[in-house]
Amino acid sequence: MPVNIGTEKFSHFGECCKLSNGTIEVFVTKEMGPRVIGYRFVGGANILAELSLDTKVSHRYGDWRPMGGHRLWHAPEVLPRSYWPDNEPVEVEVIGDDSVRFVPPPETGVCIQKAVTVSLEPEGTGVVIIHEVSNIGVWPIELAPWALSIMKGGGMAIIPQEEWVSHDDYLLPARPLVMWHFTDLTDSRLRLGKKYICLSTDSAKQNQPNKIGVANTREWAAYYRQGTLFVKRFPYCDCCDFPDMGCNCEVYTDGDFIEVESLGSLTDLEPGETAEHYETWHLFQNVNIGDTEESLDAAITPLIEETE
Repeated sequence: MPVNIGTEKFSHFGECCKLSNGTIEVFVTKEMGPRVIGYRFVGGANILAELSLDTKVSHRYGDWRPMGGHRLWHAPEVLPRSYWPDNEPVEVEVIGDDSVRFVPPPETGVCIQKAVTVSLEPEGTGVVIIHEVSNIGVWPIELAPWALSIMKGGGMAIIPQEEWVSHDDYLLPARPLVMWHFTDLTDSRLRLGKKYICLSTDSAKQNQPNKIGVANTREWAAYYRQGTLFVKRFPYCDCCDFPDMGCNCEVYTDGDFIEVESLGSLTDLEPGETAEHYETWHLFQNVNIGDTEESLDAAITPLIEETE
C-alpha cells in the first residue's frame, strides 16, 4: 500500500501531519515542535507519551515544554541552550511519496537551526528519521545531535549488553557505563543483567529520577509496554567522539516519565555546517517477554534480527 500523507487532529496537539501505510500511523506536530507525537498500529495504542502542555521549564528565552513524543535536541545538555522554546508553528515540506521534512523557526539566541525528516516505509512498521542540526552563527559550536523519545509510561527500556567474551580470550574493556550524580544502581527500577540493562517506570517514584548511559556498539535500544515492543536503531563508530563520557545511548526515568535516547558524534560545527543523525524505528505487537532475562532474550532476539 502506498504511503498516505495528510493532516489530522491528534490528541491535544492540534493539526498534525499524518503518515500511514495501512499498518502503521505516524503523527508529527505542525503547530509546535516538531514532535513525532504518535507511532502506533492502525487502531492500536500509541507507544509514545502524550504529555500535558501545561508542564514547562521557564528561563530567559521563554517556556520550553516536554510535550511527549520524539524530539531533536543537541548535546551536551545545558540550560538554557538545550531548552530553547519550540512552541511556534513549523514549516512542512512533503518530499516524494513517503517523506515529510519539518523545520521549526531558528534558535536565534543559540545560533542553531534544526530540521527533522520523517519517512515511512510503504509496507511494515519501518520509519526512518533524519535529524539535522545546523550552525547559523558566525563561530564554531561544539555539539552532538541528540534524539530523545518520551515513551508512554508503564513499560521498560531495554539496552543490550556487549557480547560475552571469556577473560581468557580478550583482556580489554568492552565499553563505558556512564552514571550521573543522581544515578542509583540499587534502584528497583534498574536491572543490570548479563545480556540486557533494563530501566522501568514506577509511578510511585515521582521526583526520583534515574539515568544511565552507555557506548552502545550493538546499535539498538528498545521499549516494551503491554505486549508491544518498540525498537530504535542508530549508528555507532569507534572513531567517533560521543558526548557524556562516550555515550551514544541513554535512558532516563522519573515516575511514569521515561526517555529512550540516542546521540550522534560530538563535533565542532563550523558556521554553515550541518550535523546529521539517523534513527530507524520498528514496532512489534503480541510480544510476551515473560519474567526472566532468559524469556526476554528468547522473545526479542528474533525481532531485533528483523530490524537489521
